[in-house]
Amino acid sequence: MALLPSKTPRKRSRRATQRLTMTDVASAAGVSPSTVSLYLRRPEAVSAELATRVRAVIDELGYVPNLVAGSLAAAKSRTIGVILPSITNSFYAETYNTLQQAFQAAHYQTLLGVSEFDPEREEELIRAMLAWSPAAMVVTGLHHTDRTRAMLGSCGVPVVETWDIPSPQCPAVDMSVGFSHFEVGRRQTSHLYDQGSRKVAYIGAAVHQDMRVRSRTDGYEDEVKRRGLHEPIAFTAPDTASTPVGIWLIDEVLTTHPDIDGVVCSNDALALGVLFEANRKGLRVPDDLAVVGFGDLTFSASCIPPLTTVRPPQREIGELAAGLILARLNDDKAPAIQRNLECELVVRDSTRASSS
Repeated sequence: MALLPSKTPRKRSRRATQRLTMTDVASAAGVSPSTVSLYLRRPEAVSAELATRVRAVIDELGYVPNLVAGSLAAAKSRTIGVILPSITNSFYAETYNTLQQAFQAAHYQTLLGVSEFDPEREEELIRAMLAWSPAAMVVTGLHHTDRTRAMLGSCGVPVVETWDIPSPQCPAVDMSVGFSHFEVGRRQTSHLYDQGSRKVAYIGAAVHQDMRVRSRTDGYEDEVKRRGLHEPIAFTAPDTASTPVGIWLIDEVLTTHPDIDGVVCSNDALALGVLFEANRKGLRVPDDLAVVGFGDLTFSASCIPPLTTVRPPQREIGELAAGLILARLNDDKAPAIQRNLECELVVRDSTRASSS
């Protein structure tokens, strides 16, 4: 005799692969789904007792909010897109860490993309990020493809361009936080002349990819012409800045201009290569060859001799960019602000004679 199934419906248990919902969390915590939603968006707006209860259930069940569904409902997410040209460069990393800390404190998460100084790659990353309805965007520099500028200008969310300042030829899309790379190049060069150099060369890497390096090169050339002591001597390479590239470039410079007595470097990694090559050739730094870099990287104060360099305000850039974004998210009528910061010239023994 066949056993017929019972006509009484039986409660089905949740499959292991079925995603937990906000309703599940609310039920387990004994609160409404709206309370869970409010806790996830603004935990400080929920009473301490309810927040503790909801947090305990979330931890116990391993609940992860469905941000895609939330962004579809609210037309934006709690995610902020950040585009950097590199993560191997420590000062970009410092800016990102500062941004991340500020946004996390405000209950936003960052989505990081790395363009490798490629404008087309940057365009692809921005298009992909905007498809997920971010709350805001932070990008590096103001030089973008026309399509990128159009996307950022019409995305309807706050945008901050960092590490550069607007110009009539390249205005900001929305807000900006940065400094003049042209003035950095002028200041590096002027310092060498003021310290006694009379024939100053420039070496730079990734100059055709990184417009900020190009601006520092222009600043060097402008100061050389202003002083009128010699014609500009600029040697650049398409390669990423590194110590071996610095060794190669200064060797090329000294081969054709053996009488130079100062060198401006677009990056401290290049400057370290100059110090190594000067030592190999028996040149005394700074007596025979003064050297100035850019970045104040971790080794700059401890190499031999300690390196004179320009220290960019990497942490301040992150703090101000995050502040502008959060102010706009709290008040969509907050003005579009452009912040022009100063860099610090850190003078060490590579451009001044030892006191001993």
